Amino acid sequence: MDRRERVNDPEVALREALDGYRAGIWTALPGIVQSFQSAPGRSPTCSVQPAIKMQVRQLDGTIASVALPLLVDCPVQFPSGGNCTLTFPVAPGDECLVVFASRCIDGWWQSGGVQEQAELRMHDLSDGFVLLGFRSVPRALTDVSTATAQLRSDDGTTYVDLDPAGHIVKVKAPGGIVLDTPTVTVTGVMAVQNAGSASTAFSINGNTQFTGQVRANGKRIDDTHAHSGVQPGSGNSGQVI
Repeated sequence: MDRRERVNDPEVALREALDGYRAGIWTALPGIVQSFQSAPGRSPTCSVQPAIKMQVRQLDGTIASVALPLLVDCPVQFPSGGNCTLTFPVAPGDECLVVFASRCIDGWWQSGGVQEQAELRMHDLSDGFVLLGFRSVPRALTDVSTATAQLRSDDGTTYVDLDPAGHIVKVKAPGGIVLDTPTVTVTGVMAVQNAGSASTAFSINGNTQFTGQVRANGKRIDDTHAHSGVQPGSGNSGQVI
């Protein structure tokens, strides 16, 4: 028995009643993703295990700490707007924050738009939204840039870095970069530096068209270049002038 039940005090009784009422109101909980579901024509959802246990009074009056039930089919929030979305490969073990709607979301989830409440439940575990990116200390993200915005891997080896002060975008991709596009337009000067061990710094496979001067090692190699040591006959010309 709760010792407050032994006190004949209306205020204590009211506080206990309010505590019991608040215990059934769910607002937000940290969670751990158990599975992620994404299929054509279906918004992505995931199953989440709440990461905080609940204390439950047993029949004998003792308090037991029990795990909350698995939260299934929780809509996943990806940053989105204006027909653009930033997605992530959600994986089991990812930590998150589950936010519970104040009213039943079933009608909206099924049909979109403005819908009637399918049930009159409030702040229920059945109406959770999953917000990604929240982390506990053991899974903290290290070496977070304090001066630039990054889209990065957790280990920091691969990233796209935007520097608002220097107006520079830097890309680091140890595995390479693939551009699948019919046209690439560069409006400024493109400098290629072979910082690795590859024998060729720049390679083109296919027809190449240039407008303007083309130089190699300081020598013009376009349609106006000239050669030294030219003599009529079958011999080869000399070096490019």
